[in-house]
Amino acid sequence: MAEELVRDWMHRGVITCGPETSIQAVADAMKAHDISALVVVDEAGDAIGVISRTDLVNARFIEPYLKHWRGLTAKHLMSAPVVSVSDTTPLAEAAARLRDRKIHRLVVIERHGPHEKPIGILSITDLAGKA
Repeated sequence: MAEELVRDWMHRGVITCGPETSIQAVADAMKAHDISALVVVDEAGDAIGVISRTDLVNARFIEPYLKHWRGLTAKHLMSAPVVSVSDTTPLAEAAARLRDRKIHRLVVIERHGPHEKPIGILSITDLAGKA
């Protein structure tokens, strides 16, 4: 039996934002697409971070302290660097990475020379039925 790979379980396609995207625009995109995270990409389209609903919720707790800090953007709250895998990574290896790093999702990337283009997401929820 062939080993299962990330591509067999991942969600294809990603919703992205830039590092300068406002937190309100990030929240609006998550709501509009019914997703729990956005991949933050640079001008070349390379994955540089992830911003999640949890990041937004945590920011609400410190909001009173930030009232004089205008212009809060994705780069201020995102998790970086991106923890990623390719679509050919063995599923067991990806699951171990999620567990060991204590994170909820991996960005599935496709390498093009020095570039890492996001092509999908593998979340812990995707693997919940695998246990």
